[in-house]
Amino acid sequence: MTPRDAADADAGGGRWSDLDRPPLDATALRRALVRRDGLWSGVEVVQRTGSTNADLVAAASAGQAAEGAVLVAEEQTAGRGRLDRRWSAPPRSGLFFSVLLTPDEVPVSRWGWLPLLTGVAVATGLARAAGVDLALKWPNDLLVTVGDEERKAGGILAERAGEDSVVVGVGVNVTLRADELPVPQAGSLALAGAANTDRDPLLRAVLRSLEEWYGRWRAAGGDPGASGLQETYAAGCATLGRRVRAELPGDRSLVGEAVAVDGDGRLVIATEEGVQAPVGAGDIVHLRPA
Repeated sequence: MTPRDAADADAGGGRWSDLDRPPLDATALRRALVRRDGLWSGVEVVQRTGSTNADLVAAASAGQAAEGAVLVAEEQTAGRGRLDRRWSAPPRSGLFFSVLLTPDEVPVSRWGWLPLLTGVAVATGLARAAGVDLALKWPNDLLVTVGDEERKAGGILAERAGEDSVVVGVGVNVTLRADELPVPQAGSLALAGAANTDRDPLLRAVLRSLEEWYGRWRAAGGDPGASGLQETYAAGCATLGRRVRAELPGDRSLVGEAVAVDGDGRLVIATEEGVQAPVGAGDIVHLRPA
């Protein structure tokens, strides 16, 4: 949306007239992020779409997007999270974007680290720019503390786009108010007491952090240990040290203490039977506070 489009929309009232939620400045974002020697090749901001992930996967599959393409939506009407969960939020209330990555120097077996890497990058970038602490719930939920309660403020979804690319989508609630929460367990940066909720600098900080972590990981051939990713993820992971229930495919479940994230990015759960079981897919429920 151009500044003129935004002004016209605000003048017309309606769903785009919330002056507490100004539009993103696509021109300024491109000027700040797109560099000849950098990762980001383009930044597009659209007012409304179903899913930035779906749009960018389609563009990449059609050969219409290059590595480093960033697609941002002011509003998503069919946003998706893990396990096909819906993600909805009012217009301009958060950061809803997807990026296209082509990690051809990294073995495909290590691509599973990309959503975890993105979680580290988003948490790090927002901690600096918003002045609020975020934690990671394995594998890729972003948690904030509202009062004394741990709440989900964001999530990450990675999807293959052809044989050689991955689209990683991020959704973060920024200014969502208490009366706008889709479920009581949801949160936002504002509700967590963020010092800054201006989405332009927040998005720049997140994308710069993601560029830094992706470059470090790619330079290490995707090795999570050598790149420092595994250690950093573990340090910020609120799941470790907790008693959890893993709800697994096939209506199975596993209960125990989350003790580690292994070299493949799997959550290792120590059961009461003395078995350490790695979990690579499933839904994790925290059973006790940290």
